[in-house]
This record gives sequence, C-alpha cells and structure tokens, in this order.
Amino acid sequence: MLRKFIFLPLFVLCLLASCAPQEEGKSQIDYDQTKKMVVDILKTDDGKKAIKEVMSDEKLKQQLIMDQAIVSETIEKTLTSEKGTDFWKKSFEDPKFAASMAKSMEKENEQLLKNLMKDPEYQGMLIDVFKNPELEKEVTTILKSKEYREHLKKVVSETFESPLFKAKIQDILLKAASEVKTEKKEGSESK
Repeated sequence: MLRKFIFLPLFVLCLLASCAPQEEGKSQIDYDQTKKMVVDILKTDDGKKAIKEVMSDEKLKQQLIMDQAIVSETIEKTLTSEKGTDFWKKSFEDPKFAASMAKSMEKENEQLLKNLMKDPEYQGMLIDVFKNPELEKEVTTILKSKEYREHLKKVVSETFESPLFKAKIQDILLKAASEVKTEKKEGSESK
C-alpha cells in the first residue's frame, strides 16, 4: 500500500515533465499579444456567452454582494476622513456641482420630508419654531415689506403669463361654459 502512495506522485511528476516544452529557443508570447488575443476572444459571441454564464453563477453573485459591502465601507471611511470633508466642501462651492447633486437627490429628499412630516416629534419641533414670537415678527415684517410685495406681484404676473397656467384656465372656462349650457338646456326643457 505504501508503494502505491509513493508511485503515484512519481507518476504525476513524470507526466508533467513530459508535457513541458521541448524547445527552449521558441519565444514566449508577450503581454500585448496575449491582451489582444483575450480581447478578441471576449468580443466573439462565444466569449459574450461565457461571460453571461459566469455572471449568472449564484456563487459569483454572492461574492459580488459581499464585495459591495466592502466597497460601501471603504467609501464611508473615505467620505468621513479629513480629506473627504475638504473635497466635499470644495465641490459644493461649485454651483453646477451643487445643482446637479441636489437634482440627483431630489426624490430622496422629498421622501425624507414626507416621512418627517408624519413624525410626531418633528411636527412638534416645527410647531414650536412657528410659535416663536421672534420668527412670527420677522415673517410679518417680511410679508409687509415693499420688496416682498413687488416680488409677489412679479410672481403672480409670471404665473398669469405662463402657457401652462393659460391652458389650465382655458380648460376650466370651457368646462364651466359647457356646464352652463347644459343647465340652460335642462332648465328650458323642464319649463
């Protein structure tokens, strides 16, 4: 039995030695040629099919999900670092970046506000803010100011000039007119 265990590794070693390249003079394929060959293979239908099969493997998907957690943790550490804080401060000074960031987070912020409005603690805090006499006085002063009235006048004028608003008003008037006609017909028929 011991002879069989000794014989098996020797047999494998001989087999591997016989598969080794016989000529040492042949040059090996360099990196660029290998890269080009791999890219060409991946572009073929068989290559694409092989990639799809690999990506549909459940074990690989599980590994990717685990890697996503590591990526998230790394990003979180990077964002909370001093360099990350400086980066975000500088980035938000750019109006274009700030606008695009706000637009991308608009739905999430809207949902957050809706959730907060349902929260009793937040509602209480908001009511306390509005009950503050200093805030009330400031708001009253602002609403009575000439600048605010001019701004409000401008907003109302722009609203009346808006094509969407005009279309809505036209629809409402047409609907009301048709209802009045219908009522007149029904009234004259009943007499």
